[in-house]
Amino acid sequence: MTREDIEFQGEGGVTLRGWFYPAQNAAAPAPAIVMTHGLSGVKEMYLDDFADYFAEAGLNVVVYDHRNFGDSDGLPRQESDPVLQHRDIRNAITYAITRPEVDATKIGVWGTSYSGGHVLVVAASDRRVKAVVSQVPGVSGSRMLSRAVRPDFVSHARAQLDGDRLNRFMGGEPAMIPAVTPDPMNQAMMPSADAYEWFSKITDRAPNWKNEVTARTLEMATEYEPGSYISRIAPTPLLMIVAAEDVVAPFQLALDAYEEAREPKEIRVIAGGHFDAYDGPGFYECASAAREHFLKHLRA
Repeated sequence: MTREDIEFQGEGGVTLRGWFYPAQNAAAPAPAIVMTHGLSGVKEMYLDDFADYFAEAGLNVVVYDHRNFGDSDGLPRQESDPVLQHRDIRNAITYAITRPEVDATKIGVWGTSYSGGHVLVVAASDRRVKAVVSQVPGVSGSRMLSRAVRPDFVSHARAQLDGDRLNRFMGGEPAMIPAVTPDPMNQAMMPSADAYEWFSKITDRAPNWKNEVTARTLEMATEYEPGSYISRIAPTPLLMIVAAEDVVAPFQLALDAYEEAREPKEIRVIAGGHFDAYDGPGFYECASAAREHFLKHLRA
């Protein structure tokens, strides 16, 4: 499918780069969906497949790499600041509505994993958003930390973060940690075996992905509670998609957050784990549910 390379200014003037997918067979300005990936992910990691699927149904799509990752600018590289990222999503909405192909009154946001939490914040804060899809979302950084770091390693991890903060204060380079690891006993941002397997198998698809994030990425994640915004999303329609065996963004945390959301809301539960949402049968189930949600609420 035809797509256009794009760039626009994110928060603080950082240049963000990605793709614009025009709505297929659209005779007039059409709705637009803004899409971003999860923690350390880049757009080549199946976001192109989702964007194709949405554009075929008559939806414009803006998809881009987060600041500090992939093709986008920003320093320090490989640092994921969730507050700047969800503010960048709002800048992406502004970019989208400047395009003549886009109906500015019909904007949707789609996020997955870490950005599945971002879109909850954006939808609660930005009333330009008329529909939101949150796929396998991370909803509580503090509660996820207790699952990502063994209890007997927590004090050591906090000492490392304190040391990194002092080093950066003195002008040193950021400390780095792996995004994923083959040994669940080692420290990593996502220490689960399925995370390592998934990221390892798609390096050919996304050669600019790097298996590292700054240590401060972990620290900032522990401060981030996007689920606390979920009750403020209404009346914007929410679709949450969760995986029944998700250990990366734990299933039960997402269910707890969903209970706090107000109508209109809908939840879909897919079989498998966190990464089954991106390819194979899980992709079609998730993409179809999201497309149906956007068409229902943005094309009416």
